[in-house]
Amino acid sequence: MTADVVLPCLNEAQALPWVLERIPAGWRAIVVDNGSTDGSDRIAHRLGARVVYEGRRGFGAACHAGLLAADADVVCFCDCDASLDPGLLRDFVRQVADGESDLVLGRRRPRGRGAWPLHARAGNLALSRMLRRRTGLRLHDLGPLRAARRTDLLSLELTDRRSGYPLQMVVRAADAGWRVTERDVPYLPRAGRSKVTGTWRGTWQAVHDMRAVLAEPGDVVR
Repeated sequence: MTADVVLPCLNEAQALPWVLERIPAGWRAIVVDNGSTDGSDRIAHRLGARVVYEGRRGFGAACHAGLLAADADVVCFCDCDASLDPGLLRDFVRQVADGESDLVLGRRRPRGRGAWPLHARAGNLALSRMLRRRTGLRLHDLGPLRAARRTDLLSLELTDRRSGYPLQMVVRAADAGWRVTERDVPYLPRAGRSKVTGTWRGTWQAVHDMRAVLAEPGDVVR
């Protein structure tokens, strides 16, 4: 089965070639440019990706613009910073296509020094625990590598356009009774500095944003 891979992008010129050459054959890369000033959009065009422009800044805004631009039955998400290999998504898509899971998430396993700074791990751990209390899902990570059916994702009616978007996807999927599973994936040192969790302040701002998602009532998705 083929799939579309949504790649939110903000100044990732250095990483784009590595990421795009690892998109599985026959799949479409959708690079969502979120205001890059380093020519990322031109590089993506040159390497054969579809480029979508999203003027509103925010990780969720870029992800959702990519979802709306997708038309494959299964849609994947992957960071565009060379920390995750989109080729790993083949098994994610197989699980979804075979009906084993409704949403597959990558559980990041750091490889190499600096792949996952302490403050980012701490924030992720705190969110995983809050998610477990809110939904009962025993997940270890809320990483960005994931796959689900496009129509199912659209049915969640996701509204967060900041860093809470990935968490809102999982919360609403759980509320809707989806089968959510994890797969271990190697997590490499990213190219450049993270726009969201590159500092303690950025990490805890993301945690703050996500608390609002966890406070949603459980009957948002019917």
